[in-house]
Amino acid sequence: MIRKHGECGLARAQRTDHFSALIRAITGQQLSTKAAATIFSRLVALMPDGITPDALSRLTDEQMRGVGMSRQKIAYFRDLCEKSLGGVVPLEALDSMSDEDVILSLTKVKGIGRWSAEMFLMFRLHRPDVLPVDDLGIVNAVKNVYRLRKRPTPDRIRKIGEAWRPYRSVASWYLWRSLDNE
Repeated sequence: MIRKHGECGLARAQRTDHFSALIRAITGQQLSTKAAATIFSRLVALMPDGITPDALSRLTDEQMRGVGMSRQKIAYFRDLCEKSLGGVVPLEALDSMSDEDVILSLTKVKGIGRWSAEMFLMFRLHRPDVLPVDDLGIVNAVKNVYRLRKRPTPDRIRKIGEAWRPYRSVASWYLWRSLDNE
């Protein structure tokens, strides 16, 4: 897979800051990549001085609905702003926290589950040893690559993934790439 897909592209997925990465992740939930990018760019345009908790919290629900945000995502944004401004989610400290502490912190926000937190660890914080065992792409790729008859359970994926430690994030990236031609 490494020869076929070349250099790992995790670093190219870097976002500019923690807050905008989380906003982009929430925006993209249950949307196509193209639709999410369009809506996110419209949202960014509403905050010409940058995406910050202060700037986003000053936007009205009507402004956010006008660029394509659902009421549910607006509620998630409000919760993230409140929790980051109140220190419940210490964005500035995430870099120095353990993977599990980052997950525990981020999942306090409505709309951010374990999977979203794991994607944040991999693509924003560049943590090398994250294995998102509940990711459908990872499940399907492990099934295909290891020629399993049925979809592997999270425990089976963890067991298989032990061989990739301490670079399970990199292995995950290659597993996702293995699905590109399907």
